[in-house]
Amino acid sequence: MSDTILRMQGITKTFPGVKALQDVNLDVRRGEIHSICGENGAGKSTLMKVLSGVYPHGTYEGEIEFEGEACRFSGIRDSEHRGIVIIHQELALASNLSIAENIFLGNEQATRGWIDWNKTNAAADALLRRVGLRESAVTPVLDLGVGKQQLVEIAKALSKEVKLLILDEPTAALNDEDSAHLLDLLRGLRDEGITCVIISHKLNEVMGISDRVTILRDGKTIWTQDTADLTEEKIISGMVGRDMEHRYPEHTPTIGDEVLRIEDWTVHSPTQPDRALVRNANLTLRRGEIVGLAGLMGAGRTELAMSVFGRSYGVNISGRLFKEGREIRTRTVREAIDHGIAYATEDRKRYGLNLIEDIKRNISAAALDRLAKGGWVDGNEEFKVADEFRASMNIKAPSVESVVGKLSGGNQQKVVLSKWILTDPDVLILDEPTRGIDVGAKYEIYTIINRLADEGKAVLVISSELPELLGICDRIYTLSAGRITGEVPRAEATQESLMTLMTKEVQEVAP
Repeated sequence: MSDTILRMQGITKTFPGVKALQDVNLDVRRGEIHSICGENGAGKSTLMKVLSGVYPHGTYEGEIEFEGEACRFSGIRDSEHRGIVIIHQELALASNLSIAENIFLGNEQATRGWIDWNKTNAAADALLRRVGLRESAVTPVLDLGVGKQQLVEIAKALSKEVKLLILDEPTAALNDEDSAHLLDLLRGLRDEGITCVIISHKLNEVMGISDRVTILRDGKTIWTQDTADLTEEKIISGMVGRDMEHRYPEHTPTIGDEVLRIEDWTVHSPTQPDRALVRNANLTLRRGEIVGLAGLMGAGRTELAMSVFGRSYGVNISGRLFKEGREIRTRTVREAIDHGIAYATEDRKRYGLNLIEDIKRNISAAALDRLAKGGWVDGNEEFKVADEFRASMNIKAPSVESVVGKLSGGNQQKVVLSKWILTDPDVLILDEPTRGIDVGAKYEIYTIINRLADEGKAVLVISSELPELLGICDRIYTLSAGRITGEVPRAEATQESLMTLMTKEVQEVAP
């Protein structure tokens, strides 16, 4: 294990107005799983893009040595030719092509200039068996879930005779079962002699799979240590530069009157109208209260939230909504906003933000009427309001004219929250508010949620992380197969009791 396959020395990468990497050093041993941890914006993905040639030689300072030879990659093809393959967090698959076509895209199996489809599909089937995917090679990628698409990406890497596989947040969008399968696959690849570098915020997975861990903070290398000598607390301390005795801020709620009540809420699938995804759900939210919504994948959490928010998901929706005791209708998103309801989506990059626009435009997007005079948006007021949010939400960016797509995940999430806070909602629904962001940024988000509750807003938090719900919520509802199966005060809730309710058989709660 002492054989070093990769050495990066003195890597410095500068973007306009910011130094993303400063004299970073990294060495990776052949045949190990090496994790890189750090807060959002620490430089992890930038370092891997330097290594893979996304940022070509000449755009950074420092040296890269792979298998004992100096490397000056001018693009991804150069690094892949050496056996270095990167799988980004946003998967780069062509959804309308088959699995086989995706695996060999750009590396077609051709004979005399013609693609040999028998050879292509047979080779793809062999790779799929190797990664444990039973689908046929001719299956369109759009028919696969995210977990299986991740396996296709790995099969694609194996087709390129990969020696060093880089995975950026490989389990961020996966459920527990798919995550476990992927991690087992990586252990198998390690046993075959393939070296893996993983960027991850999931510290339990880092501890469970890594041989060594490197910490980056503020674009600098902090340390590299054997995982056997580490604890999650030590990793967190390295990431944030301080000990975090409590991952969740202390909060004493001041709970007021009921602000929103949902009665007998039923939602059907838009693709299968006879299938109910949410059935006869009842829940209440009160001012100053943080309420959790827990459930396994497919339980109906997001479907419930989106259907309440202007019927933005589902068909044949029935049930009643009451705001401060008076029945309301939210047939459109505009109506929901007008009634003081806001929804921050779980997929901020696809639905929550315009990634090619700046911070200012994103923050103002849902409340332009508040910034308009005579039908025209007051640009000065828009800038002023956005800049106030940049300061109060601690959004790390040079100015509100910075492009949102360039921000770290944690800062993007703060922009999403700012956008909805500007609408001055009474009810704020947060769907996976800390997904894909680091522990330091999570703490800041929790502090913001507490502040919103202290201002008298009712906050509904949907999360797949039970410790998070137990850490910040005053009351927790559980969902199983579209039905509310329990309502538990924070003081009485445990991970075990919540999981029992989340897996409760539907027949037990049928009317």
